[in-house]
Amino acid sequence: MRISIICLLLFAAFTSFAQQSYDLVIKGGHVIDPKNSVDGPMDVAVLDGKIAKVAKNIPTDGAKQVVQAEGMYITPGIIDIHGHVFYGPDRSNYLSNGSVAVVPDGFTFRVGVTTIVDCGGAGWRSFRTFKENIIDQAQTRVLSFLNIVGEGMRGGSYEQNTADMDPKLAAQTALANRQYVVGFKLAHYDGHDWTAVERVTEAGRQADMPVIIDFGGATPPLSIEELFMKRLRPGDIFAHTYTLLPGNVRETIVDETAGKVKPFVWEARKRGINFEVGYGGASFNYSQALPAMKEGFYPDAISTDLHTGSMNASMKDQLSVMSKFLNMGMPLAEVIEASTWKPATIIKRQDLGHLSEGAEADIAILGMRKGNFGFYDKTGYRLEGDRKFECEMTIKGGRIVYDLNGIAQPIYVRR
Repeated sequence: MRISIICLLLFAAFTSFAQQSYDLVIKGGHVIDPKNSVDGPMDVAVLDGKIAKVAKNIPTDGAKQVVQAEGMYITPGIIDIHGHVFYGPDRSNYLSNGSVAVVPDGFTFRVGVTTIVDCGGAGWRSFRTFKENIIDQAQTRVLSFLNIVGEGMRGGSYEQNTADMDPKLAAQTALANRQYVVGFKLAHYDGHDWTAVERVTEAGRQADMPVIIDFGGATPPLSIEELFMKRLRPGDIFAHTYTLLPGNVRETIVDETAGKVKPFVWEARKRGINFEVGYGGASFNYSQALPAMKEGFYPDAISTDLHTGSMNASMKDQLSVMSKFLNMGMPLAEVIEASTWKPATIIKRQDLGHLSEGAEADIAILGMRKGNFGFYDKTGYRLEGDRKFECEMTIKGGRIVYDLNGIAQPIYVRR
């Protein structure tokens, strides 16, 4: 009898301790976690910077902070795989240590983004500066698609210099910094040849990393069918999928006369080519996106191409781009997947983009505002929508880094 009482007391003490061990409990929200096929009402508990539990009715007794998230969506921290955050003082350097790029923390947490990939700002020559000045200073997790051009995305003649496209040095730099470098970037090359594509894919082969291609510039344009079916490898990424550029310098994925996605584009997807949005200032057209959405050709990764030339134009931010795809008919769960788990798999960072127990506690809590909204593209074409995402809270590594309306109780934890 005495032994039974002791066991019950020990069990009660253990249960009380377990209930009091959470740093944060998010209550009453709708969890969407595509990796784990979770899509429904759940609570989320966080301990020591990790996801401790995802379940119904998690007790809050003793939790250091509690967030009431009724009517909100709880998702993994959003991953933007195409931004430009190599900000610096040199105005002549475009997106490589230049002022057209942006400081990451000012434009990430407020829209639920916990990880952003700088898309080609730094090359192997400039990566050290990028790491010291941006990666090491940011609270946001900043990763890099390393530019195949050693000078990085400095613009103009720098990005046409095939002599500075060194696959060996690029691969060596990437492998030496594999914690931060997730692949390679080619952009803005306008030569009517495949030299630049060959150099960047060779770097990808040597480092066993994907490449992302901002293709086009040649007149007449090179064939994207050849690019997809012969030049890129399964797992590589086509940037700015839904763009129509003036001047016949880049072939489109949608035949605008027929209003259909070209057959070889579907075959490229089956082959394993990934398609990302990379909205940008001039890289998204409804005339491409709407027919593609109608056929179900959804992006693998929803991304911004964030920089000063895009964030105040039609792009706005990550949640605005996600809202556009939602209002074009892309299912909600697939919008979330293309903003979390799928980009994590594309960049081979499967430690991110999900809410599995033991995973890094990167979390976005999103509201869905209903009303009458206008979403326009660079041409001025306007799509009306009735829903848009708003970020209520962002949690990075278990710590609240953005709280729009003070929904955490207490708002600040006394250390």
